[in-house]
Amino acid sequence: MNNKLTLIEGTFTPEEAREILMNAFTSKINFHNIKNMTSFETVGKEDEMAVKRISQLKTELIKVRELLAEAQEKEMNLVIQSTISVKGLIE
Repeated sequence: MNNKLTLIEGTFTPEEAREILMNAFTSKINFHNIKNMTSFETVGKEDEMAVKRISQLKTELIKVRELLAEAQEKEMNLVIQSTISVKGLIE
């Protein structure tokens, strides 16, 4: 199994881009926060991968905010393209 799915594709105002990107990053951060809390509740320790990913996503979120501020200042629209690759994995 190997599929590519288009999640986001288009040209957006800075306000639209802010809503799309902030929602995407916040959703992923929330996912990993829940995963980490569940791990802590069930096995009594943090999920190290979730904690690492939360940190990475928060760093990316800072970059998103900077990019959006620049686009707003320059009155630029933004082209956003996001493709998700889904592959089957047998462990």
